[in-house]
Amino acid sequence: MLINTATDPALAWQETALCAQTGPEFFFPAPGSSTREAKQLCNACEGRLACLEYALDNDERFGVWGGLSEKERDRLRRVDRDRA
Repeated sequence: MLINTATDPALAWQETALCAQTGPEFFFPAPGSSTREAKQLCNACEGRLACLEYALDNDERFGVWGGLSEKERDRLRRVDRDRA
């Protein structure tokens, strides 16, 4: 989930993100598994909004990003599209 922040300073939030301290399976659970724990960790992370913005800007389709699941991000995109 982490990207080289040396090449893109806008991604500096990833260096202190709480997800960097856990395994990827936590944020990319098996289909049908709970995302509750990942979302709780996201909600305690200072980089949550930057992470969510990154996921939306880069059309991340899988996993929990910024405290939202794939379905929740998709709903958010649709709401934003409808408002435009």
